[in-house]
Amino acid sequence: MREIFNYFKTIFFALKSLWTGMKVTSAYFFKPWKIVTQQYPENRKKLKMYERTKGELVMPHNEKNEHQCTACGICQINCPNGTIEVKSVTIETPDGKKKKVLDKYIYNLGMCTFCGLCVKVCPSDAIVFSNKFEHAVFNKEKLVKTLNKEGSTLKKGAE
Repeated sequence: MREIFNYFKTIFFALKSLWTGMKVTSAYFFKPWKIVTQQYPENRKKLKMYERTKGELVMPHNEKNEHQCTACGICQINCPNGTIEVKSVTIETPDGKKKKVLDKYIYNLGMCTFCGLCVKVCPSDAIVFSNKFEHAVFNKEKLVKTLNKEGSTLKKGAE
């Protein structure tokens, strides 16, 4: 008896699911102006990107070519698939103290899963995701990027 009940219950839920799908399809058929799908790349110039879009990891620099990365390596540790490599060097400050500074911040876009853990754990807000989303290349070596600009230094007060 229980098997017969489960059989009819399965048929009922299948018909209910079918009805829900047909309702959505017919709504878009009779009101096509309500379709939210954007026709890419035809609308490339007026394409609206949302702030939450994770396109590419970038390191913002100010007009003095300064960044906020302290080379702590927390982003590298938290990256689940080894996308980030932080290379640092130790320098001696004028007052005789040793200090670790960023040498290269290497980001492999081809390996990134865009989970956002690196941005979330960065204590100095040195890295963010940009809205740039077109990354097609013929050579995957072009997906390995150095985020800190040539000659950039640590921003004063970001230590």
